Amino acid sequence: MQSLQEKASVLSGVDQAEAFAIDESNLFEKLGLQAFINLSTNFYTRVYDDEEEWFRSIFSNSNKEDAIQNQYEFFVQRMGGPPLYSQRKGHPALIGRHRPFPVTHQAAERWLQHMQNALEDSVDIDEDSKIKMMKFFRHTAFFLVAGNELKNQNEKPKHKPQCACKHTANKPAEE
Repeated sequence: MQSLQEKASVLSGVDQAEAFAIDESNLFEKLGLQAFINLSTNFYTRVYDDEEEWFRSIFSNSNKEDAIQNQYEFFVQRMGGPPLYSQRKGHPALIGRHRPFPVTHQAAERWLQHMQNALEDSVDIDEDSKIKMMKFFRHTAFFLVAGNELKNQNEKPKHKPQCACKHTANKPAEE
């Protein structure tokens, strides 16, 4: 059986080695806290201003400022900085935290489009870091898609087989 990481590699087109190249250097030390705050602010401004109602609706129950903080704290923690996210919210548990949202291929691509644009506009992030980060984001987005697909498989209603036996067809309910 294929692991979620392997499935994410297939879906995203980014192999695990490329996705986790962010671990080869400490991007937090290289870029600093403000770069992550700026990236997340730029990203969520795009998300909340998205012209597609179906995409905006995914975030409709989220406060923009909280979403920005959650994201930059996770990025800081994941990219070599202090465990800001875990200190405030506990283990990141990405699949579990994204369980309430429809993390589809279409939503992942839209999310990635906004992140790519936010990265392109980030003057405080160098080109090499942008490439590494985008590969990580792409793989992670499709890791969440794979997790969502698994959740949906597991939640399919289980139908009891209908017994066509004549001895059960007209059997009165037991009291």
